[in-house]
Amino acid sequence: MKTKKSIQVFLADDHPLLRTGLRLSLNHKEDIELIGEAEDGYSAIEMIQACRPDVALIDVDMPRLSGIGVIRILRKLFPHMKLIVLSTYNDENYIQKAMEAGADGYVLKCVGIDELVKIIKSIWFEKPVISPFLVNLAFGYTDIDPEEQKRIDAYLTQREKEVLQLIAEGKGNKEIADLLYISTETVKSHVKNIFKKFGVKNRVQATAEARKRKLVS
Repeated sequence: MKTKKSIQVFLADDHPLLRTGLRLSLNHKEDIELIGEAEDGYSAIEMIQACRPDVALIDVDMPRLSGIGVIRILRKLFPHMKLIVLSTYNDENYIQKAMEAGADGYVLKCVGIDELVKIIKSIWFEKPVISPFLVNLAFGYTDIDPEEQKRIDAYLTQREKEVLQLIAEGKGNKEIADLLYISTETVKSHVKNIFKKFGVKNRVQATAEARKRKLVS
């Protein structure tokens, strides 16, 4: 049974099967309530204005108006609404655009329902959350002790720090190689070392870890 304290969620995605699956799954959670759905960007804006959810889950790639465009408009209309991007794209360029538009989080669609619920709650209550499926764009990067920060800084070489900054800016291996005047193979080697030192598997996770540790601007 839903309570008055349930987090009201809106879902915007153009895939009916995904919407059905999330509707059934979220509505089985006692403290989450899915109060509306839309299949394109313009409908999402219109319906969200009408129902005013606490949290909006928005597919990054929708017809008529992209999820990035939807978030840009909603952020101006509802400064305090939590806006979370849902995406199949593990791509720094999309993440950068989502952040610039005003999204609070960027979640990969391979996330499980329990993990998604944890992310929704954490972003809604503005609590830190660490998830391999989430890039938290607004909050949740834990402050690190200054002494630990020194150890982290020493842990990466200067070149690795430069590569890491460019990864966080969404640059690909070829771009990084051109900017740093090194070979693409050397870039790949630095990226591999960064992943190993951070204990991550991809650039999204590396970027999230770097921002958490305040290693990139």
